[in-house]
Amino acid sequence: MSPQLSPGDRAGAARLLAKAAESGTPIPPLTRTFPGLSVEDAYDVQLRQVAEWTAAGRVVKGHKVGLTSAAIQRQLGVDSPDYGHLFADMFHTGPVPAGSYLSPRVEPEIGFVLRKPLTGPGVTVAEALDAVGYALAALEIIDSRIEDWKITLPDTIADNASSGGVVLGSTPLPLDRIDLRTTGVVLYRNGRIVQTGAGAAVLGSPVNALAWLANTVGPLGITLEAGSVVLPGALTAAVDAAAGDTVTATFAHLGNVTATFAGSPEEN
Repeated sequence: MSPQLSPGDRAGAARLLAKAAESGTPIPPLTRTFPGLSVEDAYDVQLRQVAEWTAAGRVVKGHKVGLTSAAIQRQLGVDSPDYGHLFADMFHTGPVPAGSYLSPRVEPEIGFVLRKPLTGPGVTVAEALDAVGYALAALEIIDSRIEDWKITLPDTIADNASSGGVVLGSTPLPLDRIDLRTTGVVLYRNGRIVQTGAGAAVLGSPVNALAWLANTVGPLGITLEAGSVVLPGALTAAVDAAAGDTVTATFAHLGNVTATFAGSPEEN
């Protein structure tokens, strides 16, 4: 889909999202404020923000693919994948500050760490597999600066694919030690099972999402760099999280990964 908005409107959309992040107050869907917002417009809005963030000193640590499973697509009312940027300050190694998010949800993923770069277009699944150094259990915290998660595909793309945070597990596994398609996961919230799934939910296999990502961002001049983290998509629907919640994903072979949501500084 070709651009529908003027450069000024796209810049305005980026400013609205920035204001929502700064104020902690979500905004109405961009597709309501800017009728005709296309997918191409939305990626332009995302990349405008990425340019501002990197200029301010934030460091890109990797990328995420979103909306890859039928469960997530049904949950959010969209019908195709998208991608966003992961920054170093999104990765949590301790308690997750719930107050830094507007409306957090958590989803389990098989994360990849690349051992060599991938540049599309034309990346095959075999080349994508060869580029992965190892897989890790991962939890992605998705968040939305759009009120009540009332998003269309362009809304979430513009909002950096609803990226929020990442928690990585501690059991790295080479891909020859794991069947990505059949690897299962059980997702718990506060000790109760809330979702189950398997890698095949992610475009048939998470590696298909990795190849899709490389081939989608390559024409934009973006390379998936060696050492970067790629979250290829959720194995289950996302679950809501709030201060006091503990969300754990237990994967076959990859072990456990846990996100504990601490109260905001005002609450402590």
